[in-house]
Amino acid sequence: MKTIIAASLVASAAAFAPAQQASKSSSVAAFEGDIGATLPLGFWDPLGLVADGDQAKFDRLRLTEVKHGRIAMLAVVGNLIQEAGVRLPGSIDLSGTKFADIPNGYAALEAIPYAGKLQLFAFIGFLEVFVMRDFVGGEFPGDLRNNYFDLGWDSFDDATKARKRSIELNQGRAAMMGILGLMVHEQLGVSIIPSIADSEYLL
Repeated sequence: MKTIIAASLVASAAAFAPAQQASKSSSVAAFEGDIGATLPLGFWDPLGLVADGDQAKFDRLRLTEVKHGRIAMLAVVGNLIQEAGVRLPGSIDLSGTKFADIPNGYAALEAIPYAGKLQLFAFIGFLEVFVMRDFVGGEFPGDLRNNYFDLGWDSFDDATKARKRSIELNQGRAAMMGILGLMVHEQLGVSIIPSIADSEYLL
C-alpha cells in the first residue's frame, strides 16, 4: 500500500515539473481554447502528452480526466460522510456484520467480507462496461447521457454549458488531489479532517 502511495506522489510531483519552453504548433494551440485551460496556468501539458496535436488522443485523455474527477468527487464525499459516522442500517452479510462495524478508509477493505468485495468489483465492472461509456457519440468528452436522460442540459446556451463543464472539470481536479491527500494522511496516521469532538465550539 505504501508503494502505491509513493508512486502516486511521484506522479503528482511530475505533474508539477516545469514544462520545457518550446514553440507551439498550430495543432497544439487549438487546445488552448478548450474547456479546462483556465488561469493561472492556461493550457498546461508538461509531459507533452498531446504535443502531436492528436485530437482523438486529447479527447480520450479528457474523458479519462473527467471520469476520474467524478469518481474522486464521490470518493471525497463518501469519505467525509463516513468520517461523520453515517452508515447504512442493517447488516452487510448473513453472519450479522453490521454496516456500522465497517471502519472508514483502507481499514474497510479488510473488514468487508470477501463476497462483498466481489459484489463491489462486479458492480464497478458493470458500470464501466455498460453505463459509464459513450455509445452514441456524445456532445463532448464525458457526455455519457447516451440519449437516455437530459436533466435540462440541452436548454442551456453555449456559454452556460462551457461554464458548467469548466466547473465540473476543475472540481474534479481538486477532488483528485483531495482524495489523494486523505489517503496519504490516513496512512501517515495524521488526519486532516477536523474533529467535532475537539472543537472549541462544542457545547
